[in-house]
Amino acid sequence: QVQLVESGGGLVQAGGSLRLSCATSGSTFSNYVMGWFRQAPGKEREFVATIYRSTGVTSYADSVKGRFTISGDFPKNTLYLQMNSLKPEDTAVYYCALSLGGNIRYETSYAYWGQGTQVTVSS
Repeated sequence: QVQLVESGGGLVQAGGSLRLSCATSGSTFSNYVMGWFRQAPGKEREFVATIYRSTGVTSYADSVKGRFTISGDFPKNTLYLQMNSLKPEDTAVYYCALSLGGNIRYETSYAYWGQGTQVTVSS
């Protein structure tokens, strides 16, 4: 059974940084995509960033491009999201997810999800 567990969320002032981690277990897949999504209060869950396990190719939402960096230590089954220059509008619950195919910017392409970690950015 595939399990994903996020950590690293918290409260930070605007302009600050946080690094989220996502530990995965139970996966026997060799070719997949890992992604980060977020959901702010009263809003739908939205795409943040993805990384291909096989190539390391990354993709970002325009709202975080240049500020966030997704990376993976795949031998250690860990995904990261380095978040710099945080803004109050980055406040959300952040989820990591695993996709086996499909449009990687859509949450429906992801079969496995973590429970989420709260990120709060104060102004």
